[in-house]
Amino acid sequence: MTGYLAFEIRRTLRDVKFLLFAVALPVGLYLLMAGRFADQGAPASYVMGGVAAFGAMKAALDTGARTAVERDIGWQRQLRLTPLSGGGYLLAKGSVAMVVALPPVAGVSLVAALAGGVHLSPGGWASAVLGVWAGTVPFALLGLLIGQFATARNLQAYQGAVVLLLSFVGGLFIPVSTFPRALATVAKVLPSYWLAQVGHAATLGGDVWRAALVLTSYALVLGAAVAVRYRLGAARA
Repeated sequence: MTGYLAFEIRRTLRDVKFLLFAVALPVGLYLLMAGRFADQGAPASYVMGGVAAFGAMKAALDTGARTAVERDIGWQRQLRLTPLSGGGYLLAKGSVAMVVALPPVAGVSLVAALAGGVHLSPGGWASAVLGVWAGTVPFALLGLLIGQFATARNLQAYQGAVVLLLSFVGGLFIPVSTFPRALATVAKVLPSYWLAQVGHAATLGGDVWRAALVLTSYALVLGAAVAVRYRLGAARA
């Protein structure tokens, strides 16, 4: 698995366009939103937490979901003929998704510090960056799950719908406190809401341990779902 993991990381890092987009989109959103929300009294650190969570979530989810293309071209079928186990394959793909999820968080945080006037202690920055990054595990697994159901043809539709739901209903861009009561209740069920809480807790305080517990629970459930779906696909193959 170590060799396959190294191969996947090298292959992903060579995809410069994908990596640039993964970092440029959240950084651009932060620069766009920080000024707008500052006029409404929202601190730049609040915007940073939500946008960093969005960047990490989207990068991890997109990377995992790209396994749908590998299924379509028969790459997964070929890998089943090698000594690489199914668990090793999924672990490697999830690890690559986590590698890709770190640059967006670091990029948004760096721009917030240099251009947004966000000032934190070294411990605060470590919590803001590493906390959001660690909380991205469920989204890497969600991406893998989407990749096991979707095809190359309908993958973008699946990804777009899931990202829109998690981003806007999950409150990454708009404070959930402004939502109608029913929509706010739905938002607090989504893992993206709790990932945003991790990002906000580093700068504004909050119940980060509850957020960590919810995200861990999501990771366990999604991890089991990915494993079951992969086994069913292997059995059919």
